[in-house]
Amino acid sequence: MATLGLDVGGANLKAATATGRAASVPFALWKHPERLPAALAELVARFPDATELAVTMTGELCDCFETKRDGVTAILGAVEAVGLAARVWATDGVFVGVPTARANHLKVAAANWHALATFAGRFAPHPGAMLLDIGSTTSDLIPLNHGVPSTFGTTDGGRLRHHELVYAGVRRTPVSAVYHDRVAAEYFASTQDVYVVLGRIPEEPENRETADGRPATVEYSLARLARMLGGDRETLSDDAVIDFAVRVHSALVRRLSEAAPALQTSSAALGRRTTRPPAHRRCPASSCPGPASSWPGGWRKRRSWTCRGGRWCRWPTDSAPRCRRARRRTRSRCWRARRKPESCGCRELIAGVGF
Repeated sequence: MATLGLDVGGANLKAATATGRAASVPFALWKHPERLPAALAELVARFPDATELAVTMTGELCDCFETKRDGVTAILGAVEAVGLAARVWATDGVFVGVPTARANHLKVAAANWHALATFAGRFAPHPGAMLLDIGSTTSDLIPLNHGVPSTFGTTDGGRLRHHELVYAGVRRTPVSAVYHDRVAAEYFASTQDVYVVLGRIPEEPENRETADGRPATVEYSLARLARMLGGDRETLSDDAVIDFAVRVHSALVRRLSEAAPALQTSSAALGRRTTRPPAHRRCPASSCPGPASSWPGGWRKRRSWTCRGGRWCRWPTDSAPRCRRARRRTRSRCWRARRKPESCGCRELIAGVGF
């Protein structure tokens, strides 16, 4: 029995086997949802030895569907039309049958990140790892604790709120969504043009999935980027446009870099993190109560802490879950933070709040 992995996205359809064979084809699901069954059948036909399908999806968010439920239902219907037995990955960490997936649509919607993280966790059995998956449209930043995905969100909305999903990729992201300084707020160019101009991805003369429908070549990419600056190839030099492309690329990297620290601290918390982010403020070393200069009047005016052994400290608010190591609330200060603020363990328990 040969299992074929199938990922149904909004812009691409992908298939792969355990033996290393893989294929990816562009498919604009939001434009032609009625063609999905035929497109999947054509893709699966490239793997004649496949006897069952292991399915993940992200295409249910396309605006051609009224709701995610409608999107999941349509995609599952297209998968069933292929005629092979199918199982669908859920964020519970297991494959489920199509009827179960249809009944629990939010657990299978956009679950491909969880499948990838579960597989990658085999190679990161220790705490403190992070999986970074940068795609054409989005980037996933997934903390791994002992090889297990440890995110606060499991849906697109929850992961967006906690910086675990960043809508920035290397092809389909509009430039105006990444770079905001004195540029046209129009879909004149995408990050694909940036990477083509900088030589980070090859030219694709046959690819017309661009902002203006012209080929993805350096010449046309320069023209599209010039339009973002309110100019064209006649009014702007190539050097000026290339410099703009460098700035856009730096902004994209900076956006991902700003999201990563929160997740690194989350993964450093091992299994001690709570199931939801704390409702209180974060505690960076600069505001740790140890140094007398941190608070007006010194630390003595801020002594009520959840602390045990002087290492795990948190803001003692009623809405915030307490540290598992703190079996009781004490009235003692964090001696470790007073002596060396940077050695305080507070930040290890603070996830993506305020970053």
